[in-house]
Order: sequence, then structure tokens, then C-alpha cells
Amino acid sequence: MTIRLLAVAEVELEEAVDYYNSQSEGLGYEFAAEVRQTLARIAEHPEAWHPLSPRTRRCRMRRFPYGVVYQVRGPEILVAAVMHLRRAPDSWRRRLGDRA
Repeated sequence: MTIRLLAVAEVELEEAVDYYNSQSEGLGYEFAAEVRQTLARIAEHPEAWHPLSPRTRRCRMRRFPYGVVYQVRGPEILVAAVMHLRRAPDSWRRRLGDRA
């Protein structure tokens, strides 16, 4: 399966990496590595994670308080958000519109 991030999800990822690097040198890169591991888990078992709606799921990261919100669309996994789990938990809905 291919994985595609919405532009807004890419921005969230970049901002989180920058934030964690500002907190501790290299921590942002550890965060990015965990995002990659989370995406690999999703690609391996796309239907295994918590459903948020009939088409949308969330996979929590292990070390950081973030989740990856995604949809399986044929041979593609569309990532709508790389989001902090305590901030605006439903913000992903606007990104997917009718297809949530």
C-alpha cells in the first residue's frame, strides 16, 4: 500500500518535529522515526486500529501523545492528520469533508 499525507498533515508533522527538537536536541527526529514506525504498522494492518467513523481510523503512537488519523482508499492510505491527542480531537473531520 502507498501512504499519502494531506498537506496539512505534513505541516503538522514538520511542526511537531520542530517543537520536539526545540525541547531537546534530537527528540524531534525520534518523533519522526516513531511516525514512520506508526505508518508502517498501519500499512501492515490497516483495519486494526480504532475507528473514528465508518471510513476513518486512528492509530496512537506508542511514545508520544499523538495519533495518526487515516482512511484506506483502495490501494492507498490517506493520512488526514498527525495530531496531538489532546488538541481539537475532531479537527480531522473538516479535512475529509463528506468522505469522513
